[in-house]
Amino acid sequence: MALIAAGWIAVLLLGGGLALDRTLTNLVQGNFDDQLEYVQTALIASAEIQAGGEVYLYSQLGDQRFFEPNSGVYWQISGPGEEPLPSRSLWDRSLEVQGDHFDSEPHFYDSDQFRNEPLRIVERTVILPGSDTRWTFAVASATGELDAQLSRIRSILVWSFAVLGMGLFLMALLQIRYGLSPLRRVRAAIQKLRTTGDNRITEPLPTEVQPLVQELNMLLEHSEKQAEEARRHAGNLAHALKTPLTVLTNAATAQDPKLASHVFRETKVMQRHVDHHLARARAVGRRATGLSRASVWPSAESVLRAVTRIYENTRFDLDGKRDAQVAIERQDLDEILGNLIDNAAKYGGGSVFVTIDAEPDSEQCVIWIEDDGAGIPANKREDIFARGARLDTGKPGTGLGLAIVRDVANIYGGDVELGESEDLGGLLVRLSLPRAA
Repeated sequence: MALIAAGWIAVLLLGGGLALDRTLTNLVQGNFDDQLEYVQTALIASAEIQAGGEVYLYSQLGDQRFFEPNSGVYWQISGPGEEPLPSRSLWDRSLEVQGDHFDSEPHFYDSDQFRNEPLRIVERTVILPGSDTRWTFAVASATGELDAQLSRIRSILVWSFAVLGMGLFLMALLQIRYGLSPLRRVRAAIQKLRTTGDNRITEPLPTEVQPLVQELNMLLEHSEKQAEEARRHAGNLAHALKTPLTVLTNAATAQDPKLASHVFRETKVMQRHVDHHLARARAVGRRATGLSRASVWPSAESVLRAVTRIYENTRFDLDGKRDAQVAIERQDLDEILGNLIDNAAKYGGGSVFVTIDAEPDSEQCVIWIEDDGAGIPANKREDIFARGARLDTGKPGTGLGLAIVRDVANIYGGDVELGESEDLGGLLVRLSLPRAA
């Protein structure tokens, strides 16, 4: 910010200084030329023709410098074939005028005909009454004083603009320091969090940085929730693995002849617990990206193709909105639908019906999975979501499928509810997931 401010100040002051220098130079130069033209006009007004045809002045100009030799201010009247009439200040010199053309208006130009004395000359060609001669009236002035004035002006401009530039740059630095001071207060507040163990920034801060503080507090809250969730997952996993490990330890200690079967059964249980918590961890990690999006129809079709190979005697039907999209990762959506459709085929009577976006007016995308099985009593529908809960122990399983489904759906802001299918008479699973933006 300081470099950008310095660059803009330098560019603007340089451009402004050049423009002002050009303007003042033209003003001083114009005033100088106006003075020469004034003297020339007075000279023409005082000129007359004598009886012999020579030109003379019937009244002398009032500027005393025209009577002082080499004073730097001169005039001369000259004509073709006539003796020039010079001012006393020319002394033994004469002006070399450009009298080979007719200047009806004042003609200004610079000349260096006098050594070490640059001149500014104005000429004008006039035909005086009583004469046919083209008289050239020339007035010249040394430009030393003019150059000195311009040098003084430029020196004042340079120093003034330099001081102005330094002042503006210092003001810009002060503004940057003052403007960024709230960020230093935020840094101090964050340092206080780290050193004191506080979990929120509570001290009052300027309005400009308050949104940043709010986002930071929300980030701290989010991190706390994730840390707490990780601790809870670790505790749950440890608790879930404790019982199978105890069973295996006791069987090994007692040298149980059925140790192999115990190991097989309990390791399967532990594997399901590990899969459950890994699924939750993956879902939490993907949700944090905030960019999840999946099409429901292709996911349901791929799950149905896989489940059809397992349950060849079950009829599967898919209906609903083909372009429905939900804010969830495709892998997690496949896992949810896979668990629900697999349960419907496993515990149903041979028919499974999947309806996508079954409630179009709902804020969330609702997916129905219906079967024609025995269903679940109303008083046991909530208990079935507990880890390890199973109503039909005659079928293979660990009772973790619905628990995983609800956990993953809840992580993305959705839910799973159980009801009774009006069309098939069995269980109705109502899966609601947030729609993709």
